[in-house]
Amino acid sequence: MLEDTRRSSKLFQVLQSTESFFSHNRVISKNYQQFLALVFAVREVNKDLVLLPNLTLGFHIYDNHKLERRIVIFSLSLLSTRGQMVPGYKCDRQDPLLSVLGGLNSRSSRLMASIFSLFKVPQVRGSIGGSTGFSTIHVYPSFFRINPDEFPQYVGLVQLLLHFQWNWVGLVAPEDDDGERFISSLVPMLKEKEICLAFCNLFISDNIAKLDLNALLKTLFKAEVVILFGDFGNVSQLLFRLYHDLLSRRSPFWKVWIITSHWTFGAIGYRYHLEILKPLHGALHFRDHAGDVSEFSHFLLSLDPLKPQGDVFLPLWWERVFKCRFHEPGRFGRQCTGKENLQNVPSYVFETSMMGESYNIYNAVHAVAHALHAMHGSGMRPATMRLGKRTSNIQPWQVICGTLLSNPKERKVESLIKYLFQCGMKRCQAGERRRVPEGEQVCCYQCAPCPAGTISNQTDAACCDPCPEDQYPNKDKDHCIAKKIHFLAYQDTLGYALVSLALSLSVITSAILVIFLKHRDTPIVKANNRDLTYILLVSLLLCFLCSFLFIGQPRKLTCLFRQTAFAILFSLAVSSVLAKTVMVVVAFMATKPGNRTRKLLGKPLTNSIVLACPLVQAVLCATWMVTSPPFPNMEFHSLVGEAILECNEGSALMFYAVLAYLGFLALISFTVAFFSRKLPDSFNEAKFITFSMLVFCSVWITFIPTYLSTKGKSMVAVEIFSILASGAGLLACIFLPKCYIILLRPHLNLGQCEDQGWGEGEPSKPCAGKTRAGFDSSVLKWCIQ
Repeated sequence: MLEDTRRSSKLFQVLQSTESFFSHNRVISKNYQQFLALVFAVREVNKDLVLLPNLTLGFHIYDNHKLERRIVIFSLSLLSTRGQMVPGYKCDRQDPLLSVLGGLNSRSSRLMASIFSLFKVPQVRGSIGGSTGFSTIHVYPSFFRINPDEFPQYVGLVQLLLHFQWNWVGLVAPEDDDGERFISSLVPMLKEKEICLAFCNLFISDNIAKLDLNALLKTLFKAEVVILFGDFGNVSQLLFRLYHDLLSRRSPFWKVWIITSHWTFGAIGYRYHLEILKPLHGALHFRDHAGDVSEFSHFLLSLDPLKPQGDVFLPLWWERVFKCRFHEPGRFGRQCTGKENLQNVPSYVFETSMMGESYNIYNAVHAVAHALHAMHGSGMRPATMRLGKRTSNIQPWQVICGTLLSNPKERKVESLIKYLFQCGMKRCQAGERRRVPEGEQVCCYQCAPCPAGTISNQTDAACCDPCPEDQYPNKDKDHCIAKKIHFLAYQDTLGYALVSLALSLSVITSAILVIFLKHRDTPIVKANNRDLTYILLVSLLLCFLCSFLFIGQPRKLTCLFRQTAFAILFSLAVSSVLAKTVMVVVAFMATKPGNRTRKLLGKPLTNSIVLACPLVQAVLCATWMVTSPPFPNMEFHSLVGEAILECNEGSALMFYAVLAYLGFLALISFTVAFFSRKLPDSFNEAKFITFSMLVFCSVWITFIPTYLSTKGKSMVAVEIFSILASGAGLLACIFLPKCYIILLRPHLNLGQCEDQGWGEGEPSKPCAGKTRAGFDSSVLKWCIQ
């Protein structure tokens, strides 16, 4: 009952379901902080005259040792008058029961909730299993879970695995309600993220000593990461057995070990716990979230074991932490002064800041206090009070690991974790991809190199990504490199050689043209129409110079004109050769008496051939330029590591049509010259034309398959070489013999043939025998006046 006229004592009944606070003269450090958090919270509420004026809270502590019989007895006794066991009949006004703070064991909490819900006594804090949703409130209406849900811890656990790419996981948990809930909650989350479950091992917590350790170790070796779920006692016993087994083997167990927040260090045996973790290569430990309650740290640092103020645990706990003894008869050891500094105690022994479980107790006390404040303020005075809802705002449990990457110092922590827990795990490195054999789990993968043209820049990549068109994979296939621009440059060795050859042939052609102009009145220059000779030399000179359009970076204008210039100029050169050949045949026929071909002799025939044949080629090129002109183009796929900058011919059909027409002209010239090669010696230039056309046709017949089988600068070089080689063949076969006579045998070029009085451009009568110069008529048989 509540009394507003005086300060009365109200009772919290605390049933702990974890280890004893005080058992066989030994104090568990982590539980003692929970006890101090309860004391601190109750004192804080009682000091607040606004929150509960004229009311005083108190508490009793019971240890059920996780025994169902003790849980039932304590629960029923709390509902009865002191000294009796009649639930529901509580007549003792000194310690009215207003609420119960339960432990975290789900079996204990559920058993307590089933009893206290019948009598509508609020049970704050505990674990029923699962989340505190509608079904839990419906079955246990008086149960109010103040401690954070376990589900966020599982989310954080999965995030930790994903962050470090640990995807071959084993689970070890006790075979009870808590362990089964842990397995059933975590396994679907692992499957959703494609984290493979290597094994799931449930052990009987009351029979760890008889556990088949060899069988357990065989399963443990299957996983990269082992997650241990369980409370302080279960996990410690399991680790102790593993520790001794691995110690006897004298080999560390190189796995990543993760322990959930249910297990914590204690002052008693903390060195032992550190020792057993060594063969396990350390462990990652989750902890419950705790708020910042700075006053609690001041409260702890103000503890005085010489003045415990009714706290019977404080002197015993002080002795255990500082390994000293207060002066008592029959006890030995270093004397405790009471001035020892708690700040010098390692955090894994005792923390001066509020831990997660202590924070839950602190919130539970304040939740009840605020509920009492609300009920008292409304004027209600029921005999038995109920809590309608929780009034404190509890933040969800957060992973420690959730802020690993928030600043550079914490990134060092991440690097340290990666260094400590590499554990020889199988990983597909950058440049490789995972390949899962048929019928196997996704984690039973093999590492395969990335296919050509693809990369992977992270470990355990499921697939390789193709590089952009303008890039290609490096040697290790872990990143893309920009492709080099590939074209026939002047600076290239091949480009330099072709330029030198083109310039040399151009100079030679120009020199021959100068020689023929200088000796234009000599018989050998006048032979077979000197105008055709000049046209042929100029066209060959331009053909050699047009090869420069093919060298250097392709641009719009060079791509547009280089093939047309080559085609028209070579058509002009071959047309000149054809005109020369036809002139030989017509001249021979005209020497026969009565032959009417005499009237064909002269410039009209040669001019029509020289003009008509290139004009047809020009029409073809104009059609090409109008319909589908060439253009610069980047081709990325033919060469590895290089992008070919080339002139796309636009229409391949037109390109080969132009080449075909050029070949047609060359074939006609060769045919006419071939059939006229056996004419009398006085018309022997046909032999040189035949040989020059043979060289020309051979070059361009070889050009076609070679051109089609090459790419990039090699293709351009083949065309340039064909231009230069075919032009050089014409130049050498037709003009070198005449230059030989002009420069080295000038006496053979001085003879005068008998003047028959024919007109310009008509052949004279063939000379017979020795000329006045005395040279053999077989060298030069006829002249043009």
